[in-house]
Amino acid sequence: MVRVGMVGLGKMGISHQAILNSTEGIDLVAACDSTPLLASIMGRYTKIKSYSNYTEMLEKEALDAVVIATPPKAHVAMVAAAIDKGLAIFCEKPFVLETADGITLAAAAKAAGIVNQVGYHYRFVGSFVHVKSLVDAGILGRIHHVTAEAYGPVVLRPKTGSWRGRKQTGGGALYDYATHALDLLNYCIGRPDTVLSASLGSIFSEEVDDEVYALMCYNDGKTAVLQVNWSDESYRKMSTKLTISGTNGKIIADRQEVQIYMREARSDLGLNQGWNVRYTTELTEPVDYYLRGEEYSAQIEHFAKHIEANDPNTRSTFATAVEADMTVDAIRNAASRPGIGIDDNDAVAARPSPKTRTGLARIFGKS
Repeated sequence: MVRVGMVGLGKMGISHQAILNSTEGIDLVAACDSTPLLASIMGRYTKIKSYSNYTEMLEKEALDAVVIATPPKAHVAMVAAAIDKGLAIFCEKPFVLETADGITLAAAAKAAGIVNQVGYHYRFVGSFVHVKSLVDAGILGRIHHVTAEAYGPVVLRPKTGSWRGRKQTGGGALYDYATHALDLLNYCIGRPDTVLSASLGSIFSEEVDDEVYALMCYNDGKTAVLQVNWSDESYRKMSTKLTISGTNGKIIADRQEVQIYMREARSDLGLNQGWNVRYTTELTEPVDYYLRGEEYSAQIEHFAKHIEANDPNTRSTFATAVEADMTVDAIRNAASRPGIGIDDNDAVAARPSPKTRTGLARIFGKS
């Protein structure tokens, strides 16, 4: 039985707490939150021991793993302390707000050989798992363009009270929403090599961005577009979508379904010429406990199985999370560069040359 300590009892923390309590092989023995009321309620109405201090919980409890669901500003110190204790770690996304910190933590976790995972739950959504398998099978031929989108109704009026609306604690839509779409892009296609241009816009927030748009490319010629807006009330909840175009067809996927257009059939995979549709209900593996979506339980079950097997190679490691953070850095850098007026006679001459684009790729640590 894996003894787990939970830190952070907000929306995601409470969800994880319920799932952990229902996951085979997991014994949730302690929970921590800096708000005394939340910790005391947990201690009063459950058998879980409550703490208001994370360090104290780590010192007093004989834990095998921790689940960290605090605002991202606290992640670095908490993850580092858990690594020092040799504990398996599940950390909510975004992993960190500074990529250098993420690189250091990923290296430390790898050196210690501990199981580590970041809560990019779209890697556990049946439709997107299927998309990855189709891409890996090469059904689209040569992929030439991808669009990654994320929309939702998070910030719909001016406000400054939430940690998400502050640059130093939440990081805005770029960190909260765009990282989901970027991680999904990395998972299904691979990490882009260059960010050619980007725009970060505020709609209601004062300190952070509410919308993110970026044009990216790969060294093999593929292009990718990122479109994110967390101030879109036309969506009831977060909606994430991938559109992948190749020489033999197209894939359009969201949480509900995968639409596949084939120029030439792939009978070995049951794909006819023309449109094919596969629904997430037929693509989703059952979980022992359902809350908000199978993917939330699936990622915790995945974490528990890897602890049991002492296998640090989870589907969403610190290292893969850092790759999304690297792209975030490149988008911020691209957004800070001045644009070129459409009536500028020097516009053509000012376009990035291949040599310049190669230089921009160094942002990602690639040659």
